[in-house]
Amino acid sequence: MPKYMILLHDSPEAFANVSPEQMQAVIGKYMAWGERLRESGAMLAGEKLADEPGKVMRGKPGSIRVTDGPYSETKEVLGGYYIVQAEDYECSEPERRLLPTPAARV
Repeated sequence: MPKYMILLHDSPEAFANVSPEQMQAVIGKYMAWGERLRESGAMLAGEKLADEPGKVMRGKPGSIRVTDGPYSETKEVLGGYYIVQAEDYECSEPERRLLPTPAARV
C-alpha cells in the first residue's frame, strides 16, 4: 500500500499568544487525531520535532558543512510529521482534512 508523509508547517506567530492551557488542548487534539489514525491502521509513524534550533547540513558526499540553525526568526517551522498509508493520495485526504490545527500546512 502506498505511503504518504504529512509535514506539519506552522508559523511561530500562530502560537505566540497561546496560553499553556490552550497549548495543552491543541496537543490533546493532535494526540486524539493520531490515535484515530493508529486505530484505523493508517498511521505508520509520527513524531513532534525538537523545539530548540537544530543544525543545517549542506554539501555533497565528502564535503559536508554543518551550521547552527534554523533560527527562531524564521517565518515558518516544521513542527512534526506523520507517515500514513492509503490506497492512493485521494484516500488519504479525509484524514488530512481533520488535522487539529487549521494553521498547519500540509
